[in-house]
Amino acid sequence: MREIKASDIIEAVADMCVRATTKLPEDVRRSFEKASAQEESPAAQEIFRQLLENADLAEKTGLPLCQDTGYAVFYVEMGEDARVGGSSLKEAINEGVRQGYEKGFLRKSVCHPMTRANTGDNTPAIIHIDLVKGDGLKISFMAKGGGSENMSRVTMLAPAQGWEGIKKFVVNRVAEAGPNPCPPIILGIGIGGTFERAPSIAKKALLRKLDDVHPEPEIAAMEAELLEEVNRLGIGPMGLGGKTTCLGVKIAMAPCHIASLPLAVNVQCHSARHEEVEL
Repeated sequence: MREIKASDIIEAVADMCVRATTKLPEDVRRSFEKASAQEESPAAQEIFRQLLENADLAEKTGLPLCQDTGYAVFYVEMGEDARVGGSSLKEAINEGVRQGYEKGFLRKSVCHPMTRANTGDNTPAIIHIDLVKGDGLKISFMAKGGGSENMSRVTMLAPAQGWEGIKKFVVNRVAEAGPNPCPPIILGIGIGGTFERAPSIAKKALLRKLDDVHPEPEIAAMEAELLEEVNRLGIGPMGLGGKTTCLGVKIAMAPCHIASLPLAVNVQCHSARHEEVEL
């Protein structure tokens, strides 16, 4: 049994919160540059120029990429032969969020759902924990903004609706969302599982890199087809029109009940902020 110090987890999480909210991932930057070169609309080209300039300024100054520094969401893989010394894993992660959002002067956006009273430190974080073999600890962090999260949806399709029903729901969701999630967007699609499982795997799918091709050819083809269909909408960067409404579609699947076809669409804005650390 290997012991991982809570203090190491706190420090790692705090650093992730700051890095993720101030440094645009390289795969997203490359996607901006590629999309900009393909755009014909002057307005779309200008938006990408501003997004790249914004990323440069954020990295140079240490200021956030976006004023909405998000709800802190974590996907954790905890080895069965590891334990946390000094506090519980959840306590350590939440303390890391408190320290990171304070250290980085990041906006605290978490509040009571009815009174709207702010918790003051961006906690409690959303923490998903999977037990895996070994004695390691892998923590993936995502700063999920409210504008894109509000455009996300989950539905329970009939099995007979199949792939055509899935495509129709996804494309309609993006069309209805329009400029609200700050496109160009990234889509995490969860297919299968249960009512609560589908949105969880949809959000986790957003942790994949944009240039990551799904290892299963059938799913990779589905992702490419959805991306093409969504970009045909012509919403474009920031809703001003253009070829690039969506930068990527990432699908995750899980077995489901024979009577159900759960489907979740988790929308991510252009500021796809995530970090990963292994302890």
